[in-house]
Amino acid sequence: MTEFWVSSGHHLTRRTEGGGLGVTDELILAYLARPELIPPEEACAAERALYADLRAEPRRAIAPEAVAAIADADARENWAVLLAFRDRLLGARSIEAAYVGLVREGLQGTPSLFLNQLVHLILRNALDACDDPYVLRAAELFFRTQRVSRHDGAVLLADAEVIEAREGSAPLSPLVAMLGKQAANELDVLNDENAWSYWSRSDAFSMALNLGSSPKSRAALARVIEVFVRHLLNTEIAVTPLDRLEDTDWRWFVGLDAEGTRIGNALWRGETIDAATQERVIALFGLRFLDPTQVDPNVGERPVYLLLAGTPAHLVQVKPQNIVAGLPLRAAYPAA
Repeated sequence: MTEFWVSSGHHLTRRTEGGGLGVTDELILAYLARPELIPPEEACAAERALYADLRAEPRRAIAPEAVAAIADADARENWAVLLAFRDRLLGARSIEAAYVGLVREGLQGTPSLFLNQLVHLILRNALDACDDPYVLRAAELFFRTQRVSRHDGAVLLADAEVIEAREGSAPLSPLVAMLGKQAANELDVLNDENAWSYWSRSDAFSMALNLGSSPKSRAALARVIEVFVRHLLNTEIAVTPLDRLEDTDWRWFVGLDAEGTRIGNALWRGETIDAATQERVIALFGLRFLDPTQVDPNVGERPVYLLLAGTPAHLVQVKPQNIVAGLPLRAAYPAA
């Protein structure tokens, strides 16, 4: 098996009997190594003591008074958030179960950075045996913000952070010119000729995905959704890319991002969608459950539609928690 996504930190976890990822001391120590948690030179004695205690014993129970004693307000907030997140992970049977619990109980107070890291880990586990670079690149949408550009029928998604980091650093290539002023001189559009190179650059996030005129890319994103639902919810589904929505008998839809939700709600209410808004819809899928008995009777065997759209600022920010919370299941339990 070819290695990929080392940056997910999956090597810092352990596999549970149920197939999920178990939290280790090493994973907690990786969170403690984040720059915002390392006490600066001017940190008070209470913060330094707390940090030292956790470095020595990552699972150590921390009394609220230990956090309250920290002098700096921002540091107190950072530690309160981190410890709540750590305790959530330690209290669940797996990282997958912790994520599902967070989604179902509300994400308030959990930074998006932490959620993205969890999804990165979860998908690295669920796709462990995957040998298709198209599927892996499509999966990046679940935990990395993308920048959208359009040209001659192509809808290109490039990693927003990579584009921003390289902006102004080199002469514009034709691809970069399509993306704007960004000088991402090493950015390639994934295709059959260069797919082999994905493995050596998977942690660089330096390959763009053509989600517009590439059926293979749309099918790959459909496979990611199937794997994600199967792994987290123990539910078998079939997801099919669609060119347009012609069904007049909508029963259910899920927005894969905030814009997809907003546009779907407008369509649900029967509102007219202007051309500019329609153009921002970059992917549409039909989802069917292989076991209709798992589904809300009001939906039954009817398809659930999934909408993905870009923002007016040409960004795509997939919210995988919408899939977990938004599907019309009678009951759902994490598989891992």
